[in-house]
Amino acid sequence: MKALILVGGFGTRLRPLTLSVPKPLVDFANKPMILHQIEALKAIGVTEVVLAINYQPEVMLNFLKDFEAKLEIKITCSQETEPLGTAGPLALARDKLIDDSGEPFFVLNSDVISEYPLKEMIEFHKSHGGEASIMVTKVDEPSKYGVVVMDESTRQVESFVEKPKLFVGNKINAGIYLLNPSVLDRIELRPTSIEKECENRDGCLIGPDVAIGPGCVVESGVRLSRCTVMRGVRIKKHACISSSIIGWHSTVGQWARVENMTILGEDVHVGDEVYSNGGVVLPHKEIKSSILKPEIVM
Repeated sequence: MKALILVGGFGTRLRPLTLSVPKPLVDFANKPMILHQIEALKAIGVTEVVLAINYQPEVMLNFLKDFEAKLEIKITCSQETEPLGTAGPLALARDKLIDDSGEPFFVLNSDVISEYPLKEMIEFHKSHGGEASIMVTKVDEPSKYGVVVMDESTRQVESFVEKPKLFVGNKINAGIYLLNPSVLDRIELRPTSIEKECENRDGCLIGPDVAIGPGCVVESGVRLSRCTVMRGVRIKKHACISSSIIGWHSTVGQWARVENMTILGEDVHVGDEVYSNGGVVLPHKEIKSSILKPEIVM
């Protein structure tokens, strides 16, 4: 198996420590953070680690050279010329990650410190048969983080909601992924995010005059016409939207109908089978009943 560690950039939040060394080399419990990760990866059978770096790669590689021999694990570098987010580095390192084995590979944020239940993650990944798994952790105050919304029975991810104002769940992205090589076929070499890329599913009818922002999910059977869908919106199965504007990080429920210059503010959630006829809804609202005539919902 292989792993990609997203080393990232300047580590501004840990300054002045990162003025001396890159963030992953800052000690945690008397050991550089990245070394905790590499040892955990080695313990479950990873044989090669690729570092996605855009700042001081020579410092990182020189430091890890001794540990490469000691741990008997190959450590290489994939250098970014610009910050590429969490998904772009996968495309850049594609040739280093793909081999004939077909095995999934790990992706880790370089500042993740945990007990690293990587063996359990492999077992879970193989059991569900999907292309990707993400590790989550529970928090008491989810509004400070990117929340992973999932179906609790199947554990399938439904959406990612960044710093939600309304409670949508208490499980957040823990910064560890396990991905099949086939995922790389859908990632372009550009700045982009694993969590926020656009997704259009089968059976949708989109157009004319439709603009869809980044990070949106449009589920199967959706009909969109003469509308603007802003960043991070989720439109659930068989919803119909026309002549309307859907604000950032909002949700339109299954079989909902939104039309006649409805305008949803940021983080508005329209329930399943709800109808909006020209409603103007202020941010951070949940709409559970239909809006039968044009009105402002405050």
